[in-house]
Amino acid sequence: MWERFSFFGMIAILALYAAAPPARGGLGLPMGTAAALFGAYVGLVFMAAMPGGWLGDRVLGERRAVVIGGSGIALGHFTMLVPAAAATWLGLGLIAAGTGLLKPNMLALLGRFHGPGQSAQRESTLSLFYVSIQLSALVAPLVTGFLGETVDWHLGFAAAGVGMTFGVAQFVLGSRSFGDLGRKPGHPASAAERRKAALIAGIAAGVVAVPAAADVLAGTFTLMHVVIAMGLLSLIAPVAYFLVLRRSPALSVPQRSRVTAFGWVLAATALFWMFVIQGNSLLSLFAQHATDRRLGGFTIPAGWFASATPLFMLVLAPVLAVLWTRAGERIPLPVKIAIGLAAAAGSMLLMSAASGLAAGGLVSPWWLIAVYLLLALGEVVLAPVGLSASVDVAPSTFAGRTMGLYWMCSAFGAGIGSQLVHLSAVLPRPVYYLVLAGAGLGSGLALVLARRSLTARLAVPVTGTPAAPAVAVAAR
Repeated sequence: MWERFSFFGMIAILALYAAAPPARGGLGLPMGTAAALFGAYVGLVFMAAMPGGWLGDRVLGERRAVVIGGSGIALGHFTMLVPAAAATWLGLGLIAAGTGLLKPNMLALLGRFHGPGQSAQRESTLSLFYVSIQLSALVAPLVTGFLGETVDWHLGFAAAGVGMTFGVAQFVLGSRSFGDLGRKPGHPASAAERRKAALIAGIAAGVVAVPAAADVLAGTFTLMHVVIAMGLLSLIAPVAYFLVLRRSPALSVPQRSRVTAFGWVLAATALFWMFVIQGNSLLSLFAQHATDRRLGGFTIPAGWFASATPLFMLVLAPVLAVLWTRAGERIPLPVKIAIGLAAAAGSMLLMSAASGLAAGGLVSPWWLIAVYLLLALGEVVLAPVGLSASVDVAPSTFAGRTMGLYWMCSAFGAGIGSQLVHLSAVLPRPVYYLVLAGAGLGSGLALVLARRSLTARLAVPVTGTPAAPAVAVAAR
């Protein structure tokens, strides 16, 4: 729950803080650069799920990974309390690293509570899990938006750290009822494997550090270089990791076939998060500059509009949890994902219309609220289904890494989104959003046409290797 407070709190004010002039305590970046920075940050958060999932699977165990990750998130937010650009970058890095540890391992841990062949029940559970975390996500933009826009940006960032500290304490106390679930790594790494991982991490750090140092020494360094580099990394890393996972000798032939078919789910996830990046960066700026936010004598903080998504998800998730449970396997996974993409595409169609109207003056806030409604519908349909499939496609020893791959493909979408956002300054905004809507509708149609083949290849036999060990509900 508190990780969502952190994430949605950042969504509410990061782009606004980056675009605010230095006189108001911001970074003074152009709006396009501020939106791209937001996309690069989200991409980094999701990309960190790859090493985070590996550490949970092979070194720490899921429960320790969650505690360490949550502590890192809290430390990052408190670091951003310092009003200095260097503290901002360090804090964002700590938050991204902590989220990379927490997110895949928390969700892998949750997925273990259902045994093989229980995908419908798992989807229902994950939908209800989404309800619980949206409570924090609903409050976060109200708190950080008010503090950041009316008091001090850095105080808004630090508020999320207080919540995360409570969250870590809550998890430590609650995990006592988990039994041995997630206490130890599912497939502990050998000493040689740990040394190899450390070597790879060192090489990766050098690949990043050497060009950055050369850029600084040459006097050519700009923030956009970082944004572009992060965007490219978030495009390359998920594809490379998917290919490595697919070729793993630990996978059986049926499991490898499911992982291959899972690529369609990953591609749809990437596309959906591309829409989310457009929404949460450009929509925040649209709320501030093109929306009539006056309510009597009070001006609604632009960051408050980000609370619309979790509010709608609180309403929609229980309904969809019941629908998926009753439908069972009658609605195949590809069709569910197509519905999510269609909802996101619909939000882009509305933004196209709203952008056209904004050329004549401030528009009604109901346009943004309707856009957030469709984005929330898309997420509450697509995300639990994708998360459940992530648990199903690989054996328990790959649970964290498969979940990490799922979030890395979210980074892929964020990377594309952070680069595409520059086109919004070149193309007319209505045309820009129409192109995005067409991509979503076309991809959804492709999934519907391929539904029979994908459903058969993603099917998990109950008697096969379990996606996660069966755990009695009473163990909680």
